Amino acid sequence: MKRDAEILVGVDGSAASMHALDWAAAEARTRRRPLHVVCSYTLPSFTAASLDGGYAALDDTAIQQGARAVLAEARQRAEGPDLEITTTVATGDAAAVLVEMSRDASLAVVGTRGKGGFADRLLGTVSSTLPAHAHCPTVVVPLRDQRRGGVVPNDESAPVVRPVRRMVVGVDGSPQADLALRYAIEEAQAWGAELTAVAGVPVGSGSGVMAWLPATIDQTQVLADVTEGLNVVVDRALAQYPGATVRRHVLDGTGAELLTEFSAATDLLVVGSRGRGGFTGLLLGSTSQAVLHHSACPVMVVTNGCLERAEAAGAGNGTAAAG
Repeated sequence: MKRDAEILVGVDGSAASMHALDWAAAEARTRRRPLHVVCSYTLPSFTAASLDGGYAALDDTAIQQGARAVLAEARQRAEGPDLEITTTVATGDAAAVLVEMSRDASLAVVGTRGKGGFADRLLGTVSSTLPAHAHCPTVVVPLRDQRRGGVVPNDESAPVVRPVRRMVVGVDGSPQADLALRYAIEEAQAWGAELTAVAGVPVGSGSGVMAWLPATIDQTQVLADVTEGLNVVVDRALAQYPGATVRRHVLDGTGAELLTEFSAATDLLVVGSRGRGGFTGLLLGSTSQAVLHHSACPVMVVTNGCLERAEAAGAGNGTAAAG
């Protein structure tokens, strides 16, 4: 794919989506890439007795005007001399529209309220569906007040986007995590950020936690083995990025627990997801789901779709084939 592919962001006029827009604009400026802002809507219908049980479609003129107003506000908010912006009004399910557009993007960005309550348990349709199905990495940006560590009330404007200075990437030996590590290295280089690779080893978890984890002997030996495996994975990735450095930590705990804890003092988390369940790619894996639900900072998710795209593009050329 082209190295100057656009940064894609979906907006709907909400504070959460505008905060995601701010993050996407900062990313686009840092990576020197164009920003593509999309507002999608579906046309509702209602039953009409006069049509003998048929359906009457609503005129979409007002809805389309509203979508264009949202995009006009978004453009005004993000515009600057150093950023190329394009906008699109699309009809259809927002998640489906963004998934299709992600084929031509280097990164997709979406916001979420991140309340943590039942209503937001799945982060909303778009912010849960897009990361699982996108053809490029997806960043989910929670609307949280970093000063208080809590959710921004409805009557407050979105918090200011912090530059990415500290990053953490989860590594577990899977191909998705290896690709996530490469994305993380490129992202850290672009921002001049400090990157830490973290592997978690839950006590008594058995041998299936890590791809390289041997049969359990004792906790000390397991930690030593995983540390060696982590070093091999990181050193292999760094060979493709001269001058880059990555800190490494192997800690006691699950990946989801550790990454969520790190999110309070981190500007960006990066996690690979293999998906789970009988329908491949339908759902994110348990680790990435848990991190998305509870993270206090933006989360970049790299899934099977990203891996397939990278392989198709010839990722063996020394880059993550996404930039």
